[in-house]
Amino acid sequence: MLETIRSAWKIKELRQRIIFTAVMLFIYRLGAHVPVPGVDPTVLAEFFQGDNLFGLFNVFAGGALENFTIFAMGIMPYINASIIMQLLTVVVPKFEEWAKEGQEGQKKLAQLIRYGTIVLALIQATGMTVGIFSAAVINPTFFTYLTIIITLTAGTAFLMWQGELITEKGVGNGISLIIFAGIVSRFGPGMLQTFELTRLGELNIFTVLATVIIVLGLIVAIVALEEGQRRIPVQYAKRVVGRKMYGGQSTHIPMKVNQSGVIPVIFASALLMFPATIAQFINHPIARFFESMFRVGAPVHTLLYILLILFFAYFYTAIQFDPVKISNDMKKYGGFIPGLRPGRPTAEFLGRVSSRLTLAGAIALAAIATMPVILQNLFRINIIFGGVGMIIVVGVVLETMKQIESHMLMRNYQGFMK
Repeated sequence: MLETIRSAWKIKELRQRIIFTAVMLFIYRLGAHVPVPGVDPTVLAEFFQGDNLFGLFNVFAGGALENFTIFAMGIMPYINASIIMQLLTVVVPKFEEWAKEGQEGQKKLAQLIRYGTIVLALIQATGMTVGIFSAAVINPTFFTYLTIIITLTAGTAFLMWQGELITEKGVGNGISLIIFAGIVSRFGPGMLQTFELTRLGELNIFTVLATVIIVLGLIVAIVALEEGQRRIPVQYAKRVVGRKMYGGQSTHIPMKVNQSGVIPVIFASALLMFPATIAQFINHPIARFFESMFRVGAPVHTLLYILLILFFAYFYTAIQFDPVKISNDMKKYGGFIPGLRPGRPTAEFLGRVSSRLTLAGAIALAAIATMPVILQNLFRINIIFGGVGMIIVVGVVLETMKQIESHMLMRNYQGFMK
């Protein structure tokens, strides 16, 4: 692998892309420490006590929300706008038409996502400044509020531009790498805290080693889940057009075990943290009861967490994977699955396979997401990467490695993946 890295570094274009990506991520982490003017971040400490929605957003922002820096909102408005656009593509005929137009249609959809990001960022920045975090504003005047809102929105717009720039001129998906950098930035302080607690005798060294081994096992499981797929064989019939013969080759449809990625875990986490976050602001016994019931690690929370992951996995896969469309496209170009008639039988078969794969993938995803919580309750040790963070980090690393691999294979170098 070291030889492969040295070979990759010798490729001028790839070396420039890696350096450019590293510089962009450094700028992002630098900006994550630039405070928003007119805000006292020490007042915000109470909002991040315990496991709540603010804590989840703070993880994605790499700690920028807790310190209320210019990148406090992170890239979440862009992610939300992208998800909303994916849902609208299914129900709005014009958007669906653009999605099928190729590169030109994708440009139009991307432009709408950018506009949607700015709108969502403005709404979120206004809600944070005037509503939730208003107590942290030092001088609550109209001009101060406006300055904070514009600063936060500009920070998100800059991250959106930076992410697209990394995707175009760097290595890997820019938006994913920004989230990756934010999550990984918490690794160093977490390691130092664990080392200090072990040195003071508050943590058993064997407990720490056992946790490390289990976490490594989870990483292997995530890699297997991300790479796992079932290949459906497809045969194309021979046809003669003029003097040329087309078709006759065999190929396959790669159906991933985890087609929905990390989306179900993010949605389930956010939805379950919402009641606990609301209860945090209400001083009433019923509110305290709900807060304890929806606390991370509680039996009710864990059960609902697993069920919601299963639900969102099926929901998101149904949006992404259309067996009828795939069947019709195969029939149009003379393709068929051996042993099945083209058309409806093929669509039903693909639907059954997708349903079974989704169930297996969702169960594995739920197990991986809940394992860090179980470890924290058993060993009383803080897992630096939660289930969401761990899946995102491993997924981004795999995606980036594949892109480096593709660059190297184009130049006849042996890449990372065997």
